[in-house]
This record gives sequence, C-alpha cells and structure tokens, in this order.
Amino acid sequence: MVKLVLLHKADSIYEDEPDRVYDFPRAYLKAVQEGVGDWVVYYEPVKAGPRGYFAVARIRQVIPKPGVEGRFLALIEPGSYLPFDRDVPRLREGRSWESALMADDGTVKSGGVQQLAVRRLPDGEFAAIVSQGLPQDLIDIEARRYEPRSVLEGGDAVPFERPVIERLTNRPYRDVAFRRKVREAYDYRCALSGLRLRNGGGRPEVQAAHIRPVEHQGSDSVRNGLALSGTLHWMFDRGLLSVADDGSVLVSRNKVPHEVVDRLIHPGGKLLLPSEERNRPHPENLRWHRENVFGQMELTGPAPWQ
Repeated sequence: MVKLVLLHKADSIYEDEPDRVYDFPRAYLKAVQEGVGDWVVYYEPVKAGPRGYFAVARIRQVIPKPGVEGRFLALIEPGSYLPFDRDVPRLREGRSWESALMADDGTVKSGGVQQLAVRRLPDGEFAAIVSQGLPQDLIDIEARRYEPRSVLEGGDAVPFERPVIERLTNRPYRDVAFRRKVREAYDYRCALSGLRLRNGGGRPEVQAAHIRPVEHQGSDSVRNGLALSGTLHWMFDRGLLSVADDGSVLVSRNKVPHEVVDRLIHPGGKLLLPSEERNRPHPENLRWHRENVFGQMELTGPAPWQ
C-alpha cells in the first residue's frame, strides 16, 4: 500500500465525487492500485482554484469504469472522506510539501510531475499535510472557540499527540471537523428557518446534520450536511422534513401541524444554500433521505412543539 495525492478540479472531464469515487485514466492504474486500502490527499491544481490540499480519504477498491474504455474508478471507503478544517497552501515558506516536487537546487519543479493527476506520497509528508489541515487539537480548538478559558484546559499541560491515522478514524474528532465545516459553509444560519442565532457568549446555536447518516454509509463531506436549528435537526432526522430536487422543503403534513410549519420554516419554503456551489447538498444524498427517512418513522414521545 502507498499513500497518494489525487488531483481534483470541479470542471474536469473526469466524473469525480471526492467522497465517493475518483475517475482516472489507465496511465495511473498501477499507482492507484498500489493505494488500495491506504489514504489519499486531494489537491486542487493551480488553474482550478486556490485551495491547494483540501481533503483526505481512503481507497477501498479500483474497478473499470462501466461503458468507458481506458478509464477506471477508485471507490472511496464509506465514512473515510474528511475535508480539511483549513485548506493547506501548496507551498510552505516557498517549498512544496512534497519532496518529489522539489528540484536539487531547492526550487519547486514546474510542469512534468506537477501536472500528474496521481502522485505517490511518503508517510511523513502525508502526516505533515494532514496535520496542517486537521490539527491534532481540533476538539480543544472548538471547545475554546467561544470560551477562551475552557474548563477543558488543564493549566500548562502538554496536549496528547494523537497519531494522524487515529485522528482520522476517531468519531468524536470527525464530528467536530464536520460540524465546523458545515456551519461555516452555511454562514452559521439554519438552512430551513433562515435564522442565525447565537447564545449570550456568541456561540452559534445552529447544528450540523448529516443528510445520509454515517451508519448508513453517509460521508462527512459538507455536501452531505445541513446546518439546522436543534428543533429542525430533530424533525429532519425523524423524517418529518426533507428536501426536493428543486430545494423545496417537504413536510410530513399528517404529522406536523400547519402552524408549526409556518413558525419554523423560512417563508420561501426552500432550502437556503451555501454561497459556494461545491458545498451545496449532493442530489443523491437528498434523494436517499427522501426515499429512506422521509415519512417513514413512527414518532414516540412528545414532539418539541408540544
């Protein structure tokens, strides 16, 4: 196994969905097959945008692309994809994170290897890039975000250095990373009510909801998330609400009183979307929620509005 850098740009002829599948030509088959079972870092090329390194995932399997000669698909391990908390610039103090991109004279190579869609990545360089994009103390960073002297702080104690792979597979860590990215994408505003509420200390009240739950092979991509208030999160998870392909909010009318809908849902009756298109809900995730959750759960106990 070997770790890889995979180049991705949204307007490519290759049909990539970073949290699901990576589409590539035969020229890279050997390298990608070497990466099966190991981790990859996604990279946005210079001409595609400013992000640099922006996410991590693990390859589960490589298969021929159905109906397309000479093309292959790297299937991403469900639940492994995680966007970086902060994008990692291509260069650090004028040097590339990847030693393969550096010339003997200390300058960054141009052309050639820079343009490879798949590059092998040594473990140490993988760890350095991921640690820059997903700090090991991210949970503490979030805890201290609105409370500078968090009760979690322990004086001058040295934080425990959690290994990179352990962090990437740790559910509490991933939940914090997902929450931070989803709330930021929606500008801390509920996508269904339109409200941006903060408590007395400035902490946003909006939550991050998975559209397709992780336990049902949903990813931690922002495209599988919605920023929702606590009540609307509860209703969405229980199938009382969903979203149509055109963004219209769907309501289980036999379970939710009209006056509740009027109070809670934005008057336009449509999902309020992130400004950046790449962060908007993936249609397949919304379809899965409509077909597997919406209107299908029996409610027990009192509803939040009762």
